[in-house]
Parts: sequence; structure tokens; C-alpha cells
Amino acid sequence: MSHSVYQINDPRFANMIVPSAALEELYSGCRWAEGPVWFADHELLIFSDIPNQRLLRYVSGQGVSVFREPSNFANGNTRDRQGRLVSCEHGGRRVTRTEYDGSITVLADSYQGKRLNSPNDVVVKSDGSIWFSDPTYGIRSDYEGYKSDVEQPRRNVFRLDPATGDLTAVIDDFGQPNGLAFSPDETKLYVADSAVSHDPSAEPIIRVFDVVDGRRLANGRVFCRLDAGLPDGFRLDTQGNLWTSAGDGVHCFAPDGTLLGKILVPQTVANLTFGGRRKNRLFITATQSLYAVYVDVSGA
Repeated sequence: MSHSVYQINDPRFANMIVPSAALEELYSGCRWAEGPVWFADHELLIFSDIPNQRLLRYVSGQGVSVFREPSNFANGNTRDRQGRLVSCEHGGRRVTRTEYDGSITVLADSYQGKRLNSPNDVVVKSDGSIWFSDPTYGIRSDYEGYKSDVEQPRRNVFRLDPATGDLTAVIDDFGQPNGLAFSPDETKLYVADSAVSHDPSAEPIIRVFDVVDGRRLANGRVFCRLDAGLPDGFRLDTQGNLWTSAGDGVHCFAPDGTLLGKILVPQTVANLTFGGRRKNRLFITATQSLYAVYVDVSGA
């Protein structure tokens, strides 16, 4: 009965899914699964189980094992242009890079002399710059980090220059910035605002910004609103469609913000990424479980 996991809102979505492809649960046993990143050269997925303080590794045909424990409450993960793992750690309130030998380099842990809030999600641009969101989720309680005072006056999105180490706040007007991703041509940056998690007056929106000179953002505007739950992590495919986490699964939006359809998932989705040999397998981290489903698009 795999067809029941698809909700088609726009005829275009029918050509982006594989109707016979079932939603597979690959693993269960997390407390809050997050931060999936695909390593094509090793054909494996790394993802976070934040409250359990571990990074997990999924290998096709071999299942899931522990990659790192403790993980310092790692949340979002990505790879840099050299293929190294870059992680947002709630526990250390920092962004780190795992070197080839397994050692850990701190990339950013403070801004203007004060500790970061709790870096949440991260993306690396083709020029090597590292862009990450810094909401307060990891210091709100001892469940996903260490309960601490907020030191930053705002919840920023930052750009880190890898050559100089300079940290710049590129967005400072979000309630809680969360997932972020560039358009395939890197002319736009999309950022989720998940403030509705603790502020009922906030809106569950993803905003989009124009990237100026590869370094600055301008013309911020609402890209889409979710009709179920809130936006957390998301990715874009090669056609510029945006696939986002939501309360009832994965929502797919066209580049103009039209809701094309949904992949319905039994648990609240936190994040997702494209992987597999052809970048056409959508890996979904949803509360306790890791799911996957084949789609008829490729990740950007």
C-alpha cells in the first residue's frame, strides 16, 4: 500500500516520485534523529541522535552503528569541499570539523566576545565558506544540550570565512533560524524559521534571500508557509524544488513556492538529505527513526 504515503497537490509532483517505491524504516531507537549527511565516496550516511549524544552511521545492507559517542549533542551536519564532516554541537555551542585522522577542529564558538547560542544547522558554499544558524534550542534545557544563559542578543545566521576565520552575522531578524540551504546555482539562500515551536504567534515559514557577491544577503522574503508542523531541515533538488521537513512528513515546494505534494511519514520529520548512488534516495530523520524512499529527482 505504498501509494498511500504520497499526497499529490500539483500534477508536477507525480513526475517527481516513484509511486511503487515504499517508505522504508531503516532504523528506530533514537530520541530525536537529526542532521543526516551522505558520504557518496563511502556510500554511507551519518546522522545525529541529539539527546542520546551520539552520531550514527548507516551503511546500506549493514544497518546502523555508532560513529561517535559522546557527540557533544551534535545536531546538523554537512561536508566541506574537502569531504570533511562539519557539525553543529549544542553541547559545545560551536561548529566543528572532523579531520581525516578523526581529530576535531573548532571552527566557531563565539561572536563579538560572547558564546554562540547553540549552532543548529550548517551548509558549505562552493567557495568553502560555512553558513550556519544559531537559535537557542540547545541551551533551553538539559535534554538537547546544557541549559545555559543566552549570551547573544540575537539568533543569527552566520557566514564563516574559512581562510580568515572571520565570522559575520548575515541575518539577524529571525525568531529561531533553523535549516538552511542554497539554490543549485547559489544565487539564493533559503532559511527556515521554526520559532513557532515555542511562540504560538510566530509563523512556520521558510524565507529566501538573494546572495550578493557570494557573501551578503539581500531582499529577504517569505518563500513558503507550512500547513502542518514547522520547518526544520530541508534540501533542494537539481531542478530547484525544495523538500522540507514538516509535522506530517516531507513537503515539496516548487521554486515559485507552490506546494507540489507531500511524502507522509508516521513520525514528525526533523531533517532529510538526498543520497544513494544516484542521489535519488531521500533519507529522512524523523523523531525515533531513520526512513528512506526513492524519488524521481536528484539532490542538488
